[in-house]
Amino acid sequence: MTKGILIAGNESTLSAAIAAEAGKQVEHFAAAFFPNRLPYPLENFQTEKRQPSPLVWNPGSPVSTRAMVLAAENQLGRIDEAILVCTPPAVRKNAEDLKSANIEIIVNDHIKGWFFLVKELAVVFKARQAGSLALVLSDTVNGGGRDDTDLIGPSVSASFRSLAQGLMASSQDEPYGVYAFSVPAGTYLGTGEDNNVGAFVFKTLEDGRRNVGKWHKFGGKLTFLKH
Repeated sequence: MTKGILIAGNESTLSAAIAAEAGKQVEHFAAAFFPNRLPYPLENFQTEKRQPSPLVWNPGSPVSTRAMVLAAENQLGRIDEAILVCTPPAVRKNAEDLKSANIEIIVNDHIKGWFFLVKELAVVFKARQAGSLALVLSDTVNGGGRDDTDLIGPSVSASFRSLAQGLMASSQDEPYGVYAFSVPAGTYLGTGEDNNVGAFVFKTLEDGRRNVGKWHKFGGKLTFLKH
């Protein structure tokens, strides 16, 4: 029986790279990519040749998040692997120039939404007594690619990283596995096997429980969870 794969995240080249690999892994998968709503430059999102089943998701809404997960289950039959992809937006503005509406967007889409989603997925996986939850971060802080004028990206990155760390620590006795991936910004934009971040993520998941509760750095060594 084929795996049920759900990929969720903001539209970015990293999301596209992982979706492209998912298309090689299975005939059919589901994706919930929310658009970048800020009027600032973000990474371009490239459409893949093999289209996933698109799902509507408003990350800042717990009702929308629950509906999206239910829709994914209905389309896939079941969710075996959920891959959450965070590419932090860049906002290079002075603090006094930030708009309140855009701060709301950032918090809802890039911070709050992940908490709603992991809650719903944890309920699904616990009920099934199985599942894999992968959190993939485009690490612009530790991986370079950003300058010090970015007020927002580092905060989003730190929140997502802390969420992944907390989930790995709190789920060690759960029936599902939690995996964390750190991808230095820009390293997944090339071609060839060395730059296939999607293959790296799926291979790590396929290797199973021995990789649970660890940070896996694309292009680097594994970092074990510190208790």
